[in-house]
Amino acid sequence: MPPEEIETLLESPFHEARAGALSIMDKQARSKKTPASRRKELYDLYLRRTDRINNWDLVDISAPTVVGGYLYDKPRDILYHLARSENVWGRRTAIVSTAYFIRKCDLDDTVKIAEMLLHDKHDLIHKPVGGWLREAGKQDRQRLLGFLDQHAAHHLALRYRAARPGSTRPLIA
Repeated sequence: MPPEEIETLLESPFHEARAGALSIMDKQARSKKTPASRRKELYDLYLRRTDRINNWDLVDISAPTVVGGYLYDKPRDILYHLARSENVWGRRTAIVSTAYFIRKCDLDDTVKIAEMLLHDKHDLIHKPVGGWLREAGKQDRQRLLGFLDQHAAHHLALRYRAARPGSTRPLIA
């Protein structure tokens, strides 16, 4: 499906149509056969149409591969801009996109963006911040422990998502 048709789905008032569009974008971004030019088109479409990416699941199904995958070998300034956004979905995109980096053992942006978002008031930011820090901690436990020593006592985000998905125990027991 070409980006123009995907954008038509994104314009739909129906959440399910937008979820379908973002699922298509994710599948295309994941495919090893997708050329770099198409990955750029998908990334540009995502950023151009953030007005239509307006629910946690829409961010979560697409941001890691469409945004994070595209930015992996590029400057990531846009993620810091999104982390400072007034829009909750932009902030969520910033942290969720770093899932791609975590899988590649590249943790710096996850930790920096998590630190930026620690004071966020929105529950839909707390959960991915805690979850992504937990995942980063699986790659570098000492870094996670240092982060927790510095920040955990005062932040709800760090109390979410312990060792098992769905758990609400602290990150470190």
